Amino acid sequence: MRTLSLLVPLALLAFASPADAKNPSPENTLVLQLEDGDVVIEMLPKIAPKHVAQVKQLTRMGFYDGLAWFRVIDGFMAQTGYPKGKKGGKSDLADLPAEFGKTKFKRGTVGMGHGEDPNSANSQFFICFTDNGCADLAGKYTAWGQVVSGMEHIDALKRGEPPRNPDETVKAYIKADGTPEAAPKAAPKSVGNQ
Repeated sequence: MRTLSLLVPLALLAFASPADAKNPSPENTLVLQLEDGDVVIEMLPKIAPKHVAQVKQLTRMGFYDGLAWFRVIDGFMAQTGYPKGKKGGKSDLADLPAEFGKTKFKRGTVGMGHGEDPNSANSQFFICFTDNGCADLAGKYTAWGQVVSGMEHIDALKRGEPPRNPDETVKAYIKADGTPEAAPKAAPKSVGNQ
């Protein structure tokens, strides 16, 4: 009887773990609505709390809505977060200090772009296409999320630096805020200069 009582909880854990991995908390779930479908990202505040907080703030301000995937390199990554018509290529929020860690960059890892200064991350982020293509990014860029579903929509983005007719994020939202109705494409809002 004692053996059975230990096996049941272990069996439940084995079945619960994959489901938990696919169902992050709604407050830490970012959804990117692309024309082809939704990309669901589990944000990782324990690894990169300042980056996650800034992405949440920008998302709730509508900053990412309508932004192009302006740098899409086959076998490497797809990048967005550069506001149209904005000098400097970032939001008006403060730059972030690096939150580098030992998190390995792999297929679906979401990292924050930065300039020459590692403490200059702001609004641009990228999603890795492959394990090998992003293998050397750990310790150089902040990993703040992981795609849990919809990676096929990232795979389908038009390639180029920039692509001739880049794909855009139609709407970005935090799952805890509820599912927005399909929004028409709109010009992105400049943070702080409204």
